[in-house]
Amino acid sequence: MRNKIFWLIGFVITVFASSCSKDSGCKPVPVDNEKAQLEAFNTSIGMNATRHSSGLYYEILAAGSVNKPIQASTVYVKYKGTFLDGKVFDEQSNPGMTGFLLNNLIDGWKYAIPMVGKAGKVRISVPSALAYSCQGATQGAVPIPPNTPLYFEIELVDFL
Repeated sequence: MRNKIFWLIGFVITVFASSCSKDSGCKPVPVDNEKAQLEAFNTSIGMNATRHSSGLYYEILAAGSVNKPIQASTVYVKYKGTFLDGKVFDEQSNPGMTGFLLNNLIDGWKYAIPMVGKAGKVRISVPSALAYSCQGATQGAVPIPPNTPLYFEIELVDFL
């Protein structure tokens, strides 16, 4: 009898767990699928972009100091983020309002920010898979739809 109860409890837990792990339908766009769109965008804004192995496009405008942040660094930045149509979805000109742990940011920033040192400037066009992917983002005044490539201008003011 005891074995039957344990078996029944195990069965119920298995059924419950499998029902909670159903496919959410979230399908990230492969980075290469947005390559032509990002290259056309880069050309349209006169960005002399280099393609990172991740699929990120970047242009270093100012290298900044020799020392560069690592993934565990807290970064203080000025930035502007736009959709490829030019609409601003987020910006911050006061670096004191940032203080972001680099490792907690979108992958595009994780790759780009360590390319520059203090006082460095970089602009990036980010495939959606390296931004907010198929989840999108709803924090902030302007929601970012799922699978949306983005553009950022970033100045690394300081890091710890």
